[in-house]
Amino acid sequence: MNSQKQLTLDESQVSRRTALGLAASAGLAQLALASKSATADDEGAHMDHMDHMAMDHGSGLSPNQTVIDVALNCVKRGDVCFNHCITLLSKGDTSIKDCIRTVSAMLPTCSTLAQLASLEAARLKEFAKVCIAICEDCEKECKRHADHHAACKNCMESCVDCIKECKKLVEA
Repeated sequence: MNSQKQLTLDESQVSRRTALGLAASAGLAQLALASKSATADDEGAHMDHMDHMAMDHGSGLSPNQTVIDVALNCVKRGDVCFNHCITLLSKGDTSIKDCIRTVSAMLPTCSTLAQLASLEAARLKEFAKVCIAICEDCEKECKRHADHHAACKNCMESCVDCIKECKKLVEA
């Protein structure tokens, strides 16, 4: 009777060297395929690039650059305010608890606003309306602490700037 050995692989039979070799081979195969695909229509690709080079790219800034800038400034100053609130809370000062809540809502909102403005997203104006309301909440709460805490004052001022630019965007 002619018996054949059955080959089976389980995790304990594959050495690290074998696994790395297989991974490297797969990577090289993908690289070769990508290279072949990239050079398949080299002349057409070159012409597309030439067409692209002839385009007017303007200043390289987004049409919504001011909105992006004020939103990211809110995030920067809000991060400082948030950290300041954490420090105060850790020392037992609970007067700042509502400030940390509003800045915690403002941070992801302004970050998202900046990204949507960068993308020139279709729902940007609608989102800007939400951002106005959230920044107004943050501004109102930070204003309560602005005389005693520079971080809150800076956050408040950045929210005022963001509200102003969002209103311009919504009204445009």
